[in-house]
Amino acid sequence: MKQKLEELQQKLHDYKINSSEDLENFRLKYLSRKGIMNDLFEEFKQVPNEMKRDLGKLMNVVKTSVQHKFEEAAEKFKSDKKDNTASSIDFTLPAETTELGSRHPLNIIENQIIAIFTKLGFTIAEGPEIENDWHNFSALNFPPNHPARDMQDTFFIDEEIALRTHTSSVQVRLMQQKNPPLRAIMPGRVYRNEAISARANCFFHQIEGIYIDEKVSFADLKQTLYAFVKDMFGNDVEVRFRPSYFPFTEPSAEMDISCQICKGKGCNICKHSGWVEILGCGMIDPNVLENCGIDPEKYTGFAFGMGIERITMLKYDVKDLRTFFINDTRFLKQFCNL
Repeated sequence: MKQKLEELQQKLHDYKINSSEDLENFRLKYLSRKGIMNDLFEEFKQVPNEMKRDLGKLMNVVKTSVQHKFEEAAEKFKSDKKDNTASSIDFTLPAETTELGSRHPLNIIENQIIAIFTKLGFTIAEGPEIENDWHNFSALNFPPNHPARDMQDTFFIDEEIALRTHTSSVQVRLMQQKNPPLRAIMPGRVYRNEAISARANCFFHQIEGIYIDEKVSFADLKQTLYAFVKDMFGNDVEVRFRPSYFPFTEPSAEMDISCQICKGKGCNICKHSGWVEILGCGMIDPNVLENCGIDPEKYTGFAFGMGIERITMLKYDVKDLRTFFINDTRFLKQFCNL
């Protein structure tokens, strides 16, 4: 065995490791579980006790030599790899281009609507998305048995607290906090307990507005909304008002515009009527003014509200409401230049 160890020591001295592949072969040959060193240690167990001391010293020398040779070569190839990686980088090449994102189409339209009403003298008001019964329903003339209070339409947190179903609650807060004249819009997200489909969602975005002052009339409301529609859709758009009902306005109306998808000829979006309803409006009910501490004998006002999704669908010919919320980059990339 002594002769084997001496021969192995000589072979180690002459063994050339010139590549990472040579290094791996060296490890397998000498240091693996089936390698030479493991076999020698198994053989060493059979050596007579009187010979173990001398052979043990020689075994340790050979083992140290094998380990040292392996570690030295491994360190060398590790350093060479770093040098090669660094030298392979061409710092004169241009940097990788960063793909630019875009504003969401709902944000684009919301900003456009806000800009139009800002030009008309409206300020911006905001409020909480979690509201109490008074601000969300009672102050707005919703009787206790009104269908909008039903669990099918509202996400209730408890009997008195719910996710707001409209931004009209911000109108109430504004009327309570400030005295007329008031001219403001209220953008924000609202929630309805509805089934999700191509035309409905459990949450969406609204912009509502109010104007309260002395001698405000329905004619003021119509001219304000005419100005908005012409600015948003162009001078060729046709407009009509239809009588409607809302608990917080009287008289009330819905405003339709000629369908921007089919240009009034009839399609699925306008239900083949040529018209699309875009907002509800009306004169603020005197009870609402009184509930908010405003004298209905002295002041009158109008209110309106629209869904941003509806306006966006008409502007960009989007036929499925759910498209706005699935974060499909193929859809969003269409708005990079807007």
